[in-house]
Formats: sequence, C-alpha cells, structure tokens
Amino acid sequence: MSSRTDWTDLPPAPEGLPGPVVDTHCHLDITAELSGLDPDDALARAAAVGITRLAQIGCDVEQSRWAVDFARRHPSVVAGVALHPNDAARLGAESRTALADGLAVVESLAGDTEVRVVGETGLDFFRTPSAEGQALQRESFAAHIAFAKAYDRTLMIHDRDAHDAVLDVLDAEGVPDRVVMHCFSGDEAFARACLDRGAHLSFAGTVTFKANVHLRRALAVAPLDRVLVETDAPFLTPMPVRGRPNASYLVPHTARVMAEVRQLPLEELCRVLDANADVALGGSWPAYADADA
Repeated sequence: MSSRTDWTDLPPAPEGLPGPVVDTHCHLDITAELSGLDPDDALARAAAVGITRLAQIGCDVEQSRWAVDFARRHPSVVAGVALHPNDAARLGAESRTALADGLAVVESLAGDTEVRVVGETGLDFFRTPSAEGQALQRESFAAHIAFAKAYDRTLMIHDRDAHDAVLDVLDAEGVPDRVVMHCFSGDEAFARACLDRGAHLSFAGTVTFKANVHLRRALAVAPLDRVLVETDAPFLTPMPVRGRPNASYLVPHTARVMAEVRQLPLEELCRVLDANADVALGGSWPAYADADA
C-alpha cells in the first residue's frame, strides 16, 4: 500500500465504538487546510463514532493560538501549545530573538485555562540532522519542560529518531508530573524506559501497519493504565485506509487493532482509553454530546 496521501479523498466512517474514546492528539486546522474537512464537521463526525473528546495540538505560534481559541469555543476540545522541534530549529536559525519570542508566546498561552498540554515539543533528528539545529531543539525542549512544570500542564513529546536524546533531556531537566509520548515510535526497551519515567504511551495509526511489529510489542508490554490512542490527524492514517487523509473519526480502526493486540474486548479497551486520557491530560472535560450538540 502506498504511503502517499491523496488529500482529496476522505475515507468513509468506520463502525462506531461501543464506548467513548478521546483522540489525544490531532491537528484540526491542518486537516482543514489539506483535506478541506471543516473543524466543526470533524468534531461531529468523530462524535458519531464514539470519539467524543479530543486534544487539538499546536506546533507553532499561530497554530497554538488557534488551538486555544478553538478549545474556548468547543468544550469537548482541550488545547496544546508549543513550538514543534523543527519549528524551534527554524526560528533559532533565523535569530536567537525569533526563538526567544516564540517561546515567550508559548509560555503566555500555557497559562490559559483552555490549555491542558505543553506540546508537541521534543526532538526530531530526522528532519533536523545538523548539530546546530539539534542544539536549538534541545534548548526549546528544555524550555517547554519548564513551562509544563510551572503551569502544571501535560508535557507531550514528539520523538523522531531521537530516543536516547529525549531521555537525556528529560533526565537532565526533571520529568514533569504528566508526560505523553506522542505517536510512540520505539520498541519494547524504549517503552520500558519511558514507562519508568512515568510516561503514558500514545499509539497512532502506525500501530496498524503490518511492518510495525515493534510497536505492537511495545503496546503489549505497556500497563493498561498507561496506554492512549491518537490520530495525529491529518497524518498517520491507519489501515485499511492508509494513503488517505486521517481524521478523529478514524480512531476506531486503530482502537480495534489495539484491542486485538491486548486481547481485550473492545468495550473494555474503550473504557480504559477514556479513563487514561483524563489522567494523562489532567482531568475530565465535557464530551461532545453533552456540551457541543
């Protein structure tokens, strides 16, 4: 199956889940830009299949502001604010002032009552291979860790080809009370290292890909109370609709594979995932059907 995405071809809705589940990481604004799926429509489609709450994650100043504003208008949505590691490297390459100004905006937003998450932050050595860029990412990551601690927010970590370095920064700066490894991409050993630091592991559509045996093994060893599900929409579309744009309403595909891996009834897994999201993201918030309809 080709991994190239046809952004004009939204997949049909899967069979709904037997209980409510939270999409702990999505980008409704990027989804709208690339696929044309209106954010309000995205919420309704998600709720129709049991995805009644979600976390809208910002990756730069503009997206972070959008996330806070959208969450303020939709009680079923909570916001994440951050400079993505690649954006941090880009800003720092422009000037030290540009990076400092971007971090200052993130810190100002982190205190907003709509914000539950500082992230996605972290390290991405795949798209930023230079030593200078990676040093800027580490600096930004450390600042985000400090924001998460100062405002009692969940730290949501982007980690691409940087497992050991992510752990090094966490250990050096001190792990916040709540940490989520967004789109967990490691093996069993890395899963255990993250779990030892108190992290939740969030699994995206990549866990459904045939080649990713290591992800399913990591999922199998994680304590049930540390497991989350996400889309990273519009990216990482699960099988069997890979190659088309992702959206929160497609979480059931991933959840069903996760239930198979854990050998659990789907209804039980839904209950666990929903409860875990409250713990990982700092408490409950209203579901779409209760607050937005």
